[in-house]
Amino acid sequence: MTAVKCLVWDLDDTLWDGVVLEGDRPPPFAPAVRALQTLDRRGVLHAVAGRGDRAASTAHLAALGLDTWFSRVEIGWGSKSDAVRRIADALDMPLDAVAFVDNDPAERSEVASALPQVRCYRADQVGGLALLAEFRTGPVTEEARGRRDLYRVERRRGDAEREFPGTRGDFLASLDLVMTVRRAGEADLERARELTVRTHQLNTTGVTFDLPELRRLCRSPRHEVLVAALRDRFGSYGTIGLTVSELTGADAVLLLLLTSCRVLSRGAGGVLLEHLVARALAAGRRPVAHFVTTPVNQAMLVTLRFAGFEVLEQDGDRMVLAVDPARPRPARSGHVRVVLAQDGPEGAGR
Repeated sequence: MTAVKCLVWDLDDTLWDGVVLEGDRPPPFAPAVRALQTLDRRGVLHAVAGRGDRAASTAHLAALGLDTWFSRVEIGWGSKSDAVRRIADALDMPLDAVAFVDNDPAERSEVASALPQVRCYRADQVGGLALLAEFRTGPVTEEARGRRDLYRVERRRGDAEREFPGTRGDFLASLDLVMTVRRAGEADLERARELTVRTHQLNTTGVTFDLPELRRLCRSPRHEVLVAALRDRFGSYGTIGLTVSELTGADAVLLLLLTSCRVLSRGAGGVLLEHLVARALAAGRRPVAHFVTTPVNQAMLVTLRFAGFEVLEQDGDRMVLAVDPARPRPARSGHVRVVLAQDGPEGAGR
């Protein structure tokens, strides 16, 4: 079951006890406030899909001190399903990672019909949401606790991009993007496990690892587990990538590559893959990759092909791909500089 990454709230008679446009200044429901706090600490984002006047509703959110809890606010008179879809698009989240809560059965039915991937809950279920399996993803990392702040910084980036006078390429170059790659240590393992559980679109094999498996792989002399973090002039994106490779014979076999959906537009997956290919070739090994097709990860196959991987074997949804060390390498991405945590900068575009 996909973990819920964002809970979308109705406002009137769901988050608070009353209707703002009827002149009420309703207090929030206590179970709703507890749910906001508990799920936020777990890294679940909150958003609003409300019906009514945006100015009045946002003013009441601010008066209650609740406005900073929400990463996206959609309030108007259109359909709730359209609002939920815009929220998912704005947060770069698949719809099956989004949930919706509303007191009105007609609104829940409309969302469920238009967006069957979105899980819908009644307002009177809010107090128990934190107990449901889809909202419980294991131990909470520091990064999860700070996820709301990461998305707040992301809104600043989005505003800057919309106001930027040049091309998209020029904007990416202006960000001063730096990717730090390091071997995973004990402190990284919970975040690495969280990435495998939460990331589905940008996962080459759909594999998930629990903590004992990750710990075993990190200690194995035949395996290499790397994590990647990304930052720019606005701040940190956090730990956004994980790779697991097996060193076997003359090959470096990529068993898993995944990156967070939040950095899809930054080309982070391609940059990390280029780094792995260069690393394998520098060690005299042939880069090989496993790929398993899922309903949502075709972007990763495209990333592999752009990095020079060609299909060697295919059995149904499973592929083995490799880079021919004798062939010229594709041009490298130029807007991200890769730094090795222990060895220092590698140079622009690596």
